[in-house]
Amino acid sequence: MNISRFVSVLALMALVAACSTADPGSPTTAFSGATVWDGSGTTAVPNTTLFVREGRIVGMASDGSVPESANVTETVDLSGRYVIPGLINAHGHVSGLWADESVVNEVDRVRGDLELFARYGVTTVNSLGDTDAVLAARDQATPTDPRARLFVAGPVIAASDSEQARADAQANVESGVDWLKLRVDDNLGTVAKMPWDAIQAVLDVADENDVRLATHLFYLDDAKRLLEMGSSMVAHSVRDVDVDDEFLGQLRETGVCYVPTLTREVSTFVYSERPGFFDDPFFAEYAHAGEVARVSEPAFMERMASSSSAAGYRVALEQALLNVKAVSDARLQVAMGTDAGPAGRFPGYFEHMELWMMAQAGLSPEQVLMSATSTAASCLGLGDRGVIAPGMWADFLVLTENPLEDIEATRSLEQVYVAGQPVR
Repeated sequence: MNISRFVSVLALMALVAACSTADPGSPTTAFSGATVWDGSGTTAVPNTTLFVREGRIVGMASDGSVPESANVTETVDLSGRYVIPGLINAHGHVSGLWADESVVNEVDRVRGDLELFARYGVTTVNSLGDTDAVLAARDQATPTDPRARLFVAGPVIAASDSEQARADAQANVESGVDWLKLRVDDNLGTVAKMPWDAIQAVLDVADENDVRLATHLFYLDDAKRLLEMGSSMVAHSVRDVDVDDEFLGQLRETGVCYVPTLTREVSTFVYSERPGFFDDPFFAEYAHAGEVARVSEPAFMERMASSSSAAGYRVALEQALLNVKAVSDARLQVAMGTDAGPAGRFPGYFEHMELWMMAQAGLSPEQVLMSATSTAASCLGLGDRGVIAPGMWADFLVLTENPLEDIEATRSLEQVYVAGQPVR
């Protein structure tokens, strides 16, 4: 489907009737008057109406009209607003850490994390390292729940021998994960990396079960070897040296996506003093007070200020910024991912910070937005989101300012819709 083509509502309705399971007699909500950027890289179209039925977009009109045949039972006026697809985090973590302290049940705490992601416009999270409660929350969710949609990888695999690595990978597969995730890193030379025979054992399990494998990595040489072995995702930036033509060629040949996780590095050193974003109203709106207090403790800040690893990761961030620009300039797939969710990595806000940092690295606002929408959906193999078009889930953001002019306009987030339901 050419999602950049805006045709009449009746023609689109006919198309959807042939490919959608939505009941044509069901009530339809019209979201009217907004300027819509559909996520495909085409020009934003003003005065557009979206027709949503049973959680999906079933039609669009660029003249603002609402025909009687649409069976519209509610109209939401978005005049003067900007609409973009919901953000997709290709590498996050859902743990339950961020739920309200009053929530005791572990699955409900996970749902609390997903609600927090959604309030910031992150409507899908690929969680690459999970507990049983996270898998249970995914399995109990329905497509129209008004919170972030969830994909899981199970516990991260980091075994030091091939037999255990294979057993761990197989256990994750049997639990029904969407991805496998392994860790190839020496923490700036302080620990031993996962051996290559153990890595191969995990890749074998992934191949045998047709499950994609995401790899945590740091070094360029490791990234090249992992791509050669068959990794399905470069789940962090290369952070030791400049990426080279050989690596870029591997990305091009394999079609594997590059996920920067720039804010992961930020979290390793930023709390050596009070970070400026603590005073951002967009952060403060949903900030977890307990976690803000924890990272603001003088002893915590002093430890971070004197940490050699914090200093090392600060340097690594500068390299990561150079490399994401190089990958983007080579017209390769960069998918937004943050590694947000663990302690100190504030879900939702860090996704916006990631967008702003990619722009600081030199990507255009449109390139940044595509990394978090259609490109991320493609990288995760998701054909029902990431763009605004008939047949897609009605996951979208409403902004009061134009993010294609200034990416930091994502701070003007007014409302989030998941399956056509308001979240904020």
